[in-house]
This record gives sequence, C-alpha cells and structure tokens, in this order.
Amino acid sequence: MRIHIFNGFQNPRGGSELEALALFRLLNSHHEVKLWATSSRASAELLRAFPITRVNPWSLDGGNYVFVGAHWRKGLWRYLTKRPDRLIYVYNTFHSKHTAIASRPPWGWPRTEFVFVSEFQKRLLELDGVVHPSPIDINLFAPGPVLERRQVVVGRLSRDIPGKYDRRDLRIFLDLAERNIRVRLQGASCLADELRHGNIQLLPVGAESAQEFLQGLDIFYYRTGTHVETFGRVVFEAMACGLPVICHRHGGYSDWIVSGENGFLFSTDDEARKMLDRLIANPSLRRSIGANARQTIESIYAAGPMQERLQFYVLAKRPIASPPPGAWIGSGGSKILQPTP
Repeated sequence: MRIHIFNGFQNPRGGSELEALALFRLLNSHHEVKLWATSSRASAELLRAFPITRVNPWSLDGGNYVFVGAHWRKGLWRYLTKRPDRLIYVYNTFHSKHTAIASRPPWGWPRTEFVFVSEFQKRLLELDGVVHPSPIDINLFAPGPVLERRQVVVGRLSRDIPGKYDRRDLRIFLDLAERNIRVRLQGASCLADELRHGNIQLLPVGAESAQEFLQGLDIFYYRTGTHVETFGRVVFEAMACGLPVICHRHGGYSDWIVSGENGFLFSTDDEARKMLDRLIANPSLRRSIGANARQTIESIYAAGPMQERLQFYVLAKRPIASPPPGAWIGSGGSKILQPTP
C-alpha cells in the first residue's frame, strides 16, 4: 500500500512538521512512502533535507493519503488527482474552520478517518477517531550526563511567538532569577524587553538542538498563553530526557502525567511556585521524578505499541469495528494511558 504524507512543511521546527517527518521515518523503512508539501511557502531548508515534493495531482497515484496538521487547500489538484483508498487526518488543532474542512473531504473521496494526538483533544472536539501519541525519537531525546552545577537551571523551549507564553510566568521567571536560580528560555526573543536579568538567558529558536538544550536543564517548566497544546511535543521530549516537568494542566500532555509521580501539574500560580520550590530544594526528588518520567516515555514509545500504531496507516481498508491495535484509551483524569490489549 502506497502512503502519501501531506503537510505544509513551512517551519523546520514546527510541531506538525516534526510529526510528519517522524511518521515518514518510521513508515519508510518498510513501506513506500512519499512526502508532499501542501503550501507554496514550504521551507527551503526542509525541501533540501528531505524528499519532499510540492503537491502535484498527476503524481498522486492513489493509496492512503495521510494529512498531518495540514488541511487540503482549495484548488484544482484535489479534483485532478486519483481518489485515495483511505483518507487519514492526523489532527492537531482545535480550530473550527479546520475541523469543518477536514470533516468534508472532496467529492468522491472516502470519509475522513481522524487520528488525534491526545485524549484531551478528542474529548474537547467530541469527534470519532483513534488516539496516537505524536512519535518522537527516544534514543535522541535521552537523559544526558549528570552534572554538578552551582545553580539550579529551570527552563523551557518553544516557538518564538507571544501566544506560547503566559504573561503570569514572566513574574515567576524574574522571581526565580532574583533567588539566584538560572532561567534558560529558548525561543523567547519576543520577551526580550521584559525579561532583563543576569540570571535569565534568552536564546533564539535553533540556537541549540532541542535535545542538547533540554539535557542542560534541571527542571522543565511549561505553560502557554492563548495557544493551547493539543499534545505538547516538547513536554514529552523533556520527559524523555529524564527531566522533572512542571506543566499547567490544561494541555494534551496532562493525560500522561500523574502529578507527583512522573511530573507535576498545576492550575494556579501558587501551585506552580510551590512545585518549583520543592524541586529546587530537593535534588533526589528531581532525579526520582525524572526517572519516572523517562519510564513513562519508554512505555509509550516501546517497539511493540509503536509498530501496532503504525500498522493503522498501512491497512488497505478502513477499520470498521474497534480501534486499531495500539490505540490509546484514557483511564480518566490525569492517569497514564494504557495500550489496548
């Protein structure tokens, strides 16, 4: 079965781009997989680094069409190309316009099969579909060497846009810096005028590789502003690096975090500050929570469950009854999800 993966491929460090490329690498070793850019503004960097082709309706020869975080554009190409055998949409947004477009495929195409990146997202959208955690490379994102530092390092990384930051965290970062805690933020140049302190380091996007940056932290802290994370890829990458994470509970990652066991979830500023204080004061707690976080990630991305989830994309026909093997079902609240038997 031929598999065609579609994405805008505009941002070399964007979450949907990374997810599309990770899915390509996993499937391409055993199946015929092609990458297609749906945007005319596709990144030159990505086009050079990967076998990505701009959408060409005459080159699409059927098979399974997998759209990853990118809806099909208005235009003639969808009417000129061969009808897909299956239409799969790896959906990573809450945008109502995208939902409407994704739910109404071009005339003559099969019905959309939704793949959600978290139970959190699926619950809020109230749509049918399976849940697959966004794939990450847990060999690349792994615990770094244990280093003795004079200062505890708290940090996060993200895209460099204001919506990725909650304004309340600026005060928290400044207060940490005043207490001689080192704060490192990669992708935070948009905050340069407001976070001026000798203990706060703001790095542009891509200044360090994601894994190198994360391995240089002691605590990962994460809350977003207007942007709500359907999954929160960077949180999982931090956990894979053996970091204790402190995250606002309104996000897709919260389904996999049991607060106080493999990370911490907070609702208020006061809770966040207390969790930070507790981890800053207790190196052994940082190590134990980080180890549990790594174990959680290893269970999610173990070879068996990963292969079962990948099998979903290569089926020749749409699954009719129960979700495909390896789909993840929620146990409620903040419990870790377990694979279906």
